[in-house]
Amino acid sequence: MIYLIGLITAIVAYLIGSIPTGYLIVKAKTNQDIRTIGSGSTGATNVKRVLGKKWFFIVMILDAIKGALPVVLAKYLTDDIYGIYAVIAAIFVIIGHSKPIFLQFKGGKSVASGVGTILALNPLVGLCIAVIWSVITYISKYVSLGSIIALIISPFLMYFFKNPIGYIVYCAIAAIYIVYLHRENISRLLKGTENKVR
Repeated sequence: MIYLIGLITAIVAYLIGSIPTGYLIVKAKTNQDIRTIGSGSTGATNVKRVLGKKWFFIVMILDAIKGALPVVLAKYLTDDIYGIYAVIAAIFVIIGHSKPIFLQFKGGKSVASGVGTILALNPLVGLCIAVIWSVITYISKYVSLGSIIALIISPFLMYFFKNPIGYIVYCAIAAIYIVYLHRENISRLLKGTENKVR
């Protein structure tokens, strides 16, 4: 029964994560495929290139909600004493966002959905991550730099606020995964060719 619940949690979280928010919004408003524009990502930063700052924030918020929803469902609809199902949901929702089944496994970089999972696991840590992201992005003008640093800090904040070991391990795994998805951005940052927020 435990394994069945875990499997159902993983599948539901992955399918929710696979909902391509940025793709659907750009398609509805411009009839363009966002995967053929800019970085090819379906995330909020690439949406901004097409639809502007307003839709950047809308997609970012929707993706954060998408990340939080499966974790909240796992926490409150299962007998999740040790947070195992919540962590499973968190892992599979960010995989779904970055590798969505509905778009031939080409999605976004899971930053907003990742922050959403952290907010659902621990709202205080999630808010700290959001503030760190905002400050670093504002000062540096690099969304990618803010995203990378904020996610790298997340497992340390989970530890500092005395969260379950599963939450800490999840944040470490998520940080590594999201940094990996940003490998091209890191290369451009080192070369000084990364696009800045305007």
